[in-house]
Amino acid sequence: MVLLLLLLMLLPHAADRKHTLKCPLHLKRNEVDPLNYYKPGYLFLGGVIGVTKATFLPYNFSRSPSIKFHRKLSMFPWKILSFLFAIQEINQDLQLFPNISLGYHLHDNYFSRTMTLDALLDLLSTGEANIPNYRCGRHNRLLVVFDGSNPDIAIQITNMLEIYKIPQISYTFISQDLSDKIVFPFFYQVVPKEGAQYPTIIKLLQHFRWTLVGLVAPDSDGGEMFIRNLTPLLVRNGICVVLSQSIPVAAYAITIDTSQFCKWPQVNVFVYSGEIDTFVVGITIIHQIIEFCIKATIGKVWITSAMWDITLDLQHMSRIYPSIYGYISFLIQTGRNAKHGDFHSILNSVKDFINKVFHCSYSKHGLSMKGWTRCSEKENSKALPQEEIEEILSMDSYIIYRSIWSVARALNAAYSPRSKRKMNGEKDQLTAQELKPLQLQCFLQNLFKLYNNSLDGLYLDESGELAADLDIIGSVQFSNKSVVRAKFGSLARQGSPEVMFTIDRDAMMLPKWLNQSLPESKCVESCHPGLVKMPREGEIPCCYDCIPCAGGTISIQEDAKICTKCPENQHPNKKQYQCIPKVITFLSYRGLLGIILAFFALFLSLATVFVLAIFIKHLETPLVKANNRDLSYILLISLLFSFLTSFLFIGQPRKITCLLRQIVFSIVFSTAVSSVLAKTITVVLAFLATKPGNTMRKWLGKTLTNSLVLSCSGIQTLICSIWLGVSPSFPDSDFHSQPGEIILQCNEGSVAMFYGALGYMGFLAGICFTMAFLARNLPGAFNEAKLITFSMLVFCSVWISFVPTYLSTKGKYMVAVQVFSILASSAGLLVCIFIPKCYIIIIRPDLNTKEQLVLKIK
Repeated sequence: MVLLLLLLMLLPHAADRKHTLKCPLHLKRNEVDPLNYYKPGYLFLGGVIGVTKATFLPYNFSRSPSIKFHRKLSMFPWKILSFLFAIQEINQDLQLFPNISLGYHLHDNYFSRTMTLDALLDLLSTGEANIPNYRCGRHNRLLVVFDGSNPDIAIQITNMLEIYKIPQISYTFISQDLSDKIVFPFFYQVVPKEGAQYPTIIKLLQHFRWTLVGLVAPDSDGGEMFIRNLTPLLVRNGICVVLSQSIPVAAYAITIDTSQFCKWPQVNVFVYSGEIDTFVVGITIIHQIIEFCIKATIGKVWITSAMWDITLDLQHMSRIYPSIYGYISFLIQTGRNAKHGDFHSILNSVKDFINKVFHCSYSKHGLSMKGWTRCSEKENSKALPQEEIEEILSMDSYIIYRSIWSVARALNAAYSPRSKRKMNGEKDQLTAQELKPLQLQCFLQNLFKLYNNSLDGLYLDESGELAADLDIIGSVQFSNKSVVRAKFGSLARQGSPEVMFTIDRDAMMLPKWLNQSLPESKCVESCHPGLVKMPREGEIPCCYDCIPCAGGTISIQEDAKICTKCPENQHPNKKQYQCIPKVITFLSYRGLLGIILAFFALFLSLATVFVLAIFIKHLETPLVKANNRDLSYILLISLLFSFLTSFLFIGQPRKITCLLRQIVFSIVFSTAVSSVLAKTITVVLAFLATKPGNTMRKWLGKTLTNSLVLSCSGIQTLICSIWLGVSPSFPDSDFHSQPGEIILQCNEGSVAMFYGALGYMGFLAGICFTMAFLARNLPGAFNEAKLITFSMLVFCSVWISFVPTYLSTKGKYMVAVQVFSILASSAGLLVCIFIPKCYIIIIRPDLNTKEQLVLKIK
């Protein structure tokens, strides 16, 4: 009895001592109404969620430290709602957890490091005060913590949870540091790391040809990493970063150097590191700087790496910036993203919906120094229309919803009979309180590999890293502060091994008051097709001059770095932006030049036949008999074939014509020159034979002349035979001699043989001209040596001028030069040797007597 009285007397003192020692490390919240949700359960999940944006006043150390708001704005309650929905559905699924319920404790960290630490202390403290490792009151063991903070705060959470081996699941973009599983083994990501959207940003800038950009990031580790990682990627893809600004959002008096912004008024595109707590502040600061530099601003485009729906941030901006053209952001494809609509009305009803459906009410234990908003779900969830619920879950909170379900499946796997025996040493039962966070590790590792492949738009790339299909979202803020968004592009695999980038400009939301197309963001005007960029010395690569492409090359796109050559069968058009087929050309019978040459070849052939007919008709006359009648016939027939040879050069080159034309031309001309040489030698021998006592008479006759013609033409025939056997001519196409033309021609095969045959013919002509020139003054009424001299003078003049002319011309004109030389030289022989004789035979037959021919000799 006495012992009982002593215990009753000591009880109040014990209670007082317990009360006074409750929370010695707790920060008293004088003006903060903590936004947290609590529900007890056998398995306990925690969450540190950014819901309310707040600006905290500095600490005043003249009194007990307290946290004070300058202002606060609750903007993301659907993130809380996604937790509540998911856990409610899991608890109602009897097949998943038949005898176990999930509890939760969700904290709003106000996007603040201080409040994040306070929330973590509360999650790790099982008692009524924030004292870690002190068990009192609430005995639920924390298994997993969900986190949606920026990289700096996420690292802070990781460092604290790692002490307790508690897994951390992040549903927002993370930095590269956190992806190292050796350093952070308890960190799990359900979205890709920070740089997943960088390729999309680069492709977007390239698509709209925005080559001059500014980078904006908060003054934090994550912002610094954003600028450090993205800048070299942009530079490698031809995009110049001329502005790189860190926003000191934590400071109250902000001082920023505006000189760089004023130096580059051409920058109309800003790429913004999308950290949710600094989004609106950064836009406001940069816009004020721009207005300071340029009073009349034009449309600015903000591209943000945000992975949340920025629509509501824009709706809560304190003012509208008409100069801002629009905002572009990215969302992971979930099959439910980017619907048209104004979410302002939905936002206002979310809080009421939470209060009605989940019965979240403030509760505080009598001896506790802090309280929680305790929630109990209703069975009926019709307080908000189903389409609005789906709209809410179509935002980034859908990923939160799916990640909670994935953790639930991991817990279910951990509590399966086989897992229980493995963890508990073949014990038959495993209670919820016995499951430790470290035991959940292996189940989370295996499950999240499946999760990453099961969520729409998420997959593992070739290197095994988590990647995502992204929707490109365009948002526009109107004068009534309403914001409308629309999906206008994507970067997705779409079932193929390659990532596909698509843009639909018609789907973009355009601000009507600008009444203009998308603004340009470049240093200079684009180089049109047909021009190529020439960098300016001492300036950034995006500032350049435009110069025309070199001959034979084109550029088919704007701002081409190099000009490309056209295929051999094509050539550039006049403005050098397109390759067009070359015109096939050759010395054709349809062309004017071909018609003229063919006409003269035919006319001279008929003229030669006419002369030959006259000589045959008057073959017994002295003039025809004089100087070897057979040689005259050979010469006339050779000239006839020479004229006809021209037709082998006119027309489209074919194999047979290419083989024959140079060979026939060389042999026929050599025969003609040989016959003229034989005539010259005959004249000289005939004069010498008339002198008394001269023995030259025995050389006169057909034997010498025929042998001379056969031997001289035979040598040429041998040369042509060797040419034909070693390297014959063949049809060829010349793609390069004439711009815009494909010249069909005969390749002579061996150039040396060609000029060798031509040189031999010239050698014969030179000997013939020399002998005829020396014999021009021999006595006689009709000295044929004079005629031969004139004919060979014409012949040699034509072929001497042929060589440089032939070498200086190209294409069909080269062939025309040779045909002209054939006709001109042959015509010279015909006119100079035979026309005077025909004149005497037809017009002056009185002179065609033996007495007249030897008159002067007597």
